Amino acid sequence: MVKRWLIALVVLVLGRRRRAPQLDGEERIVPPGAPDRRAENLVLLLFGCATLAAVAVPVVYAWDAIPSQTQFLGLALGLAFAFVSAACIVIAKRLVVTEKLEEDYGLTNPDDEAALDQLVEEGGDRFTRKRLLIVAGAGAGTALGAALLTPAASLGPVLDVSSLYLTPWRRGVRLVDEAGHAFRAEQIELETFYTAYPEFADREQMGAPVVVVRLEPAQLRLPGERRSWAPDGIVAYSKICTHAGCAISLYRKPTFPPVQPRPALVCPCHYSTFDVGSGGDVLFGPAGRALPQLPLAVDNAGELRAAGNFSGPVGPSWWGVRRHGSRS
Repeated sequence: MVKRWLIALVVLVLGRRRRAPQLDGEERIVPPGAPDRRAENLVLLLFGCATLAAVAVPVVYAWDAIPSQTQFLGLALGLAFAFVSAACIVIAKRLVVTEKLEEDYGLTNPDDEAALDQLVEEGGDRFTRKRLLIVAGAGAGTALGAALLTPAASLGPVLDVSSLYLTPWRRGVRLVDEAGHAFRAEQIELETFYTAYPEFADREQMGAPVVVVRLEPAQLRLPGERRSWAPDGIVAYSKICTHAGCAISLYRKPTFPPVQPRPALVCPCHYSTFDVGSGGDVLFGPAGRALPQLPLAVDNAGELRAAGNFSGPVGPSWWGVRRHGSRS
């Protein structure tokens, strides 16, 4: 079985080498085979289906509006491999004439090498549209290779990186909960963790969600330029960890003063810990920079609003991220 597949691959990729016409009485290694156009049509159809399935992978990947996107990506990639495998099986079973040997075939002298050339030549006797099959196979292989490389786009944009610094926050945007209700300053309690979103904005954006906590004013040690960012001791930080982009979902209250001296935000994935009182500085864990802080203000109705954009770029620390700031 393996031998048939190898011969099929050689014939498909390299094609048949031209050799001198067979002389009368020259012994064939494999029996002659009649052309099988139905099998060739089936191979062309399978390669075409494989190409379409492989092309669908980057299309589905780029089209965010498709529901169950991950499942469709897996389906498209799986079908591409299945169609290519089926095409190879048809070639090996119906288009490649094979020989039967009682012992292993090896290369020991020039005569054996000539016999192998003859074997490959005679094994492709049934092909009538060799070039078309090669083009179809190459197209399927190229499309499949592009499909396999598509996930590399998740590592980040190559040319235009400006989208990584855009956030929906700007001065005057209200902070709302999951139901769209505005947060009032008087509702924010001490030792409590809140998740807020920008009103009328896409909550799926990386820079949209923030965590809101309240500290006693005496616990705040913010940099000088941020002293007005925490009205009534209320601070807000990006909910996206600066290590690997996981969600901050834990709020550590001081329980054991010697080892937990002050409140902190914690990412449960790799346990990066950020000091909420000192501007999101890293206390522990693999995070390489502070959690971006969102400046806050309280309007005349007592509701929390953003007083500007984040203190730094949101998201994990990829190359060059320290050289840029957030943009609205």
